[in-house]
Amino acid sequence: MSSADSSSLHPSTVVVALCRPERNADAPLNPPIVLSSTFVGDGAPAPGDRVYARYTNPSWEPLEEAVAELEGSDHPALAYASGMAAVSAAFSLVPIGGTVVVPASAYNGTVGLARTLAEDGALSVREVDPANTEDVIAALPGADLLWLESPTNPLLDVADVPALVAAAKQHGVLVVVDNTFSTPLRQRPLELGADVVVHSATKFIAGHSDVLMGLVVVADGALRTRLAGRRTLAGSVPGPFEAWLALRGLRTMALRLDRAEASAAELAARLEAESALSRVRYPGLASHPHHARAAAQMSGFGAVISIEFEGGEDAAVRFVRGLDLFTPATSLGGVESLVERRRRHPGEPEAVPVSLVRLSIGIEHVEDLWADLQRGLRAAAGTAGAA
Repeated sequence: MSSADSSSLHPSTVVVALCRPERNADAPLNPPIVLSSTFVGDGAPAPGDRVYARYTNPSWEPLEEAVAELEGSDHPALAYASGMAAVSAAFSLVPIGGTVVVPASAYNGTVGLARTLAEDGALSVREVDPANTEDVIAALPGADLLWLESPTNPLLDVADVPALVAAAKQHGVLVVVDNTFSTPLRQRPLELGADVVVHSATKFIAGHSDVLMGLVVVADGALRTRLAGRRTLAGSVPGPFEAWLALRGLRTMALRLDRAEASAAELAARLEAESALSRVRYPGLASHPHHARAAAQMSGFGAVISIEFEGGEDAAVRFVRGLDLFTPATSLGGVESLVERRRRHPGEPEAVPVSLVRLSIGIEHVEDLWADLQRGLRAAAGTAGAA
């Protein structure tokens, strides 16, 4: 399906229809998996040819084109071997000795990489509260790149992306937005003025906890050419089977996200009434400090909730151990509901409370999920055997 064909369609239709093979008799309905490390040449100059599977692969290309279409880019996305490979690629745009402005609390891999690069002398880091617009703007003069994650992982803070992009442009600062939590079905940062969008396709895009992959989408063709060249030289490419799985997962992303988001909204509202919790973090709640901001720049609030316990770390641990349907595991965005106390990771930013538990809501029935959360809350209170 061409871009022109998709312009009048709802995004939930587009994810199903995009990047199918041509409708010829006996042609496959889905793009095939191409298992080849090299491609036949004819002796002519190589630019533009496939040449070698580190350059490109027919199994990546439909996924790259589909995600670019969903994000509103005219240039195919770039697929990477993991979300962190995509993050690393975006950081490579910072010149040696340059300066990046990053959230003090965001995905620990991103924050950890920025700090490691700073320790190695590759760049300087200015850490900010991404939800404090004035704080971020004050850090922009002299910077080379602004990294935004909105909502943030796991605090679910929401940055004012349009205002920060506008300020960054005034200072000539490149803007990267990690759009993993929102997906292009809920937020399109390129339309808000960002230069680069990063995804951990492992999460909502692939959606089945069986793929490790990252994606980068850019607004500028020259920037894509630069990143593609570095990907080829660094070799940070995905396998064809993983790309095929991610595209297959993308087909159902709208359904999965709609179901999980609806359940997340209902569960967050119920959790707010629980006295064992000191705070429920979900941008869809009117009580969330950035609710209005989220509503203005997102078309939905996602499927991740973070909760904090009055009883501290011990209560949070008992809660996790008391759950049955929620699986205690890292990651998010899959069909199954996952739970994790984030400070169990040594590299988690200190701004994340020790009692914070992140819930990734899956597609199970909402009442079954609520019953399980009630079970966990009883365990947190030390009354696991109560009716």
